[in-house]
Amino acid sequence: MINDYSLAGRIARITGLGLCLVFTLFPLYWILVTSFKDPGTIFAYPLRYWPTQFSLANYQGLFEQSNFAIYLGNSLIVSTVAAALATVVSLLAAYVLARFEFVSKGAVMGAFLVTQMIPGFIALGSLYILMTRMYLVDSRWGLVLVYVAVSIPLCTVMLRGFFENVPASLEEAAMVDGCSRLSALFRVLVPVMTPGIAASYIFNFVNCWNELFLSVTLLNSDSNKTVPAALNGFISSFNIDWGSMSAAAVLSIVPTMILFAFASRYIVQGLTAGAVKE
Repeated sequence: MINDYSLAGRIARITGLGLCLVFTLFPLYWILVTSFKDPGTIFAYPLRYWPTQFSLANYQGLFEQSNFAIYLGNSLIVSTVAAALATVVSLLAAYVLARFEFVSKGAVMGAFLVTQMIPGFIALGSLYILMTRMYLVDSRWGLVLVYVAVSIPLCTVMLRGFFENVPASLEEAAMVDGCSRLSALFRVLVPVMTPGIAASYIFNFVNCWNELFLSVTLLNSDSNKTVPAALNGFISSFNIDWGSMSAAAVLSIVPTMILFAFASRYIVQGLTAGAVKE
């Protein structure tokens, strides 16, 4: 009887997980299939869940009728630079919060956490005025600056957990051997924390890559648009170009898939290292 119950529970769990997997992956599958359909057959009746004939017309039209290659390049530049700068600044801030005691330490940590609870559009007016006075509206580097500022608080909190998991005796031994504190940080601690740093960088990169609200607000010219802003452009008042939007969505997923494929080992190590403190 016990074996029957355990077998039934296992079947129920597998069935439930399978249904959740289908529910999660079906939108991605549908976008992929739609991108390979001929534009005239996307809504043809009866609706086909697998195209009878694959077509690259949506991808061809995407690059011929829009500057999608430029949008991809802009997103790569903005996301890569912003994620790198935010990770470096957060690394230094997290080291200070993990290794030093000062009066306002608790207030700083509280401020970092509170910023994640405030919707971004609340500060949009003030941010736009500030960026205008700094002549950084419609500038990719202005968007990089905003993304760095937005990414630092949460990334700092993440990296602080990794620093607290590394014994302070490592850097103390390095300083006894003649290293300065900064040298001990980069020559001893950073190599040990590579999985955590990689996980934080990927987290920042994906957030910057997918961000729409700030990019639509701060970038006006077509030559500076990022991929999310370009995807938003396929939606007009009376029509949605589903073929081009599906093709653009598929291409926008590729860079993050490649990044996760090469760095999946570091992500798992980083998440588990920051979750348990020895």
